[in-house]
Amino acid sequence: MRVPVALALMGAILGSRALLPAPRSPIFSVVILPADLRGLMSALWVENNRHWDELADQNTLTQLLGTGKPTQREYLGCLVGDVAGDTLFVRRLVHAENLKQLQFAVAGDCDGVEQLVGTFHTHPYRADAAGRAVKERGLSAMDLKTFAATSDMVTMVMWDLDSLDVATKAGDGSVRHPVPLAVR
Repeated sequence: MRVPVALALMGAILGSRALLPAPRSPIFSVVILPADLRGLMSALWVENNRHWDELADQNTLTQLLGTGKPTQREYLGCLVGDVAGDTLFVRRLVHAENLKQLQFAVAGDCDGVEQLVGTFHTHPYRADAAGRAVKERGLSAMDLKTFAATSDMVTMVMWDLDSLDVATKAGDGSVRHPVPLAVR
């Protein structure tokens, strides 16, 4: 009892949560996404990627420097759900508060969302050196690193109308990627 209390006091004094043990994720092996929610995710991807075909005169360097025309944006949503038995059920998608959308990054806040289980975001196309649209397929190394540092149980990314990639947390908090997703 003294060790957890001492860790909590040190964390409060130093203003750091790093001294406290990471919360354990519930143990689940299956992620279920309702078909209508999958459809909503596709619609959000289309909306935020609608100018992908205006990249002919844009290259990645121009876009990274912010000197090109903005053609599409990443989107961030908060996943609401619950765990029952060995299954994580994603029930709803809520728009993140304080959403800041850029071409290659997105930020927002899901802290006040009841029954939050994780996040969903999009990867819009980007331009290659010849101005052709390029897809970033799946969760990036940065996405996985960001996810590892959160208490979220699941993260999802969509990079095309019909393509989702999913990562979850194991019971010990380690990241499992890729993981299967069932759409029902």
